Amino acid sequence: MNILVINCGSSSLKFSVIDTQTGKDLARGLFDKLGSAAPSYKLESSLIPEAKYGTLPSNSEHEASLDTLADFLASDELQLKIEAVGHRVVHGGEHFTSACLMDQAALDAVKSCSSLAPLHNPANLLGIESSKHHFPDLPQVGVFDTAFHQTIAPEAYLYSIPIELYVKHGIRRYGFHGSSHKYVTAEAARILGKPLEKTSIITAHLGNGCSAAAIENGACIDTTMGLTPLEGLVMGTRSGDIDPGIIFHLHRSLGMSIEEIDTTLNKKSGLFGLSGFSNDMRSLRQASAEGSEAAQRAVAIFTRRLAKSIAGLRATLTKCDALVFTGGIGENDAKTRAETLARLEHLGIKIDSEANSNAGKGRNGIISQENSPTKAIVIPTNEELMIARETEQLVGNQ
Repeated sequence: MNILVINCGSSSLKFSVIDTQTGKDLARGLFDKLGSAAPSYKLESSLIPEAKYGTLPSNSEHEASLDTLADFLASDELQLKIEAVGHRVVHGGEHFTSACLMDQAALDAVKSCSSLAPLHNPANLLGIESSKHHFPDLPQVGVFDTAFHQTIAPEAYLYSIPIELYVKHGIRRYGFHGSSHKYVTAEAARILGKPLEKTSIITAHLGNGCSAAAIENGACIDTTMGLTPLEGLVMGTRSGDIDPGIIFHLHRSLGMSIEEIDTTLNKKSGLFGLSGFSNDMRSLRQASAEGSEAAQRAVAIFTRRLAKSIAGLRATLTKCDALVFTGGIGENDAKTRAETLARLEHLGIKIDSEANSNAGKGRNGIISQENSPTKAIVIPTNEELMIARETEQLVGNQ
């Protein structure tokens, strides 16, 4: 089945057309800087010799992007038959435990979660509504970042704040990067040669956004992100865990507004804030090698927090078959993996330095020693394929 996967951001639209039988991308692309004076796009496919680049009229939004996308997919060069559309939706609250057909009731439920993800859900809804207009005869399926984590028990998802804030307002830990954690969990079970329902692992999705999750017998039981994607690990520009009192101090003592604090914690913190110049681990590694103390400090804090969180998640599991690294940093930065694992030998993980150096680059690979009681594995994530598979499964069962 050919599935069109759409991921709408506030000013961007990414897409892939995936053949679920082979798992291969038939087409993919990005529309960027939507709503600006010069929106642009890149469209590519294995069926055409070279990528197509172009611009959209000034201030064009998602609707115009989908106009161009629909024309591209229906062009004589491609003539791709799309059978369903899968949409990434960031926040599903407690409404969604799995993928869902996006009828009006589902759209209303996603809208009700928009206050929990104000930068993401409105954009996701725009993509769904525009796609319904352009592909009215195709099933539209929402696949939720939060759904995989809905197996977490109350003792893990409740915050120690007045319980009525959860009961009346839904304030609790939800978790994110669900498609990625779900995909690598299944891949890890396959690599380990174990049934999914008997596989217990820790997954670490490390990119500009970072989160880790504890998976017990194939189901998520804890995760580091919370009500929003701000909680947890140090990230590219997000702070991760901080003393909540810092927020009050920034407001009362430094006179910062709520908006300024929000921007500081989400866009000016993390690796960028600690180093003072970059949120990109590659740049920080290079600067560290050249003697930058700021870069070295940022990287050290990143790996220390990661190891500390992984050790904490291990305490929630009755057993742990493996630790999985994924995401741009997890897949490609051998030093981050090595520095993190050096702190985790007490969990029974013994790194194979040569295997670690050769892992990643788009390949799966075990990077622990053969006699390591707990394995360490690098698995490239594929969130688009996971969304396509969940879309196919839902549509096929209708």
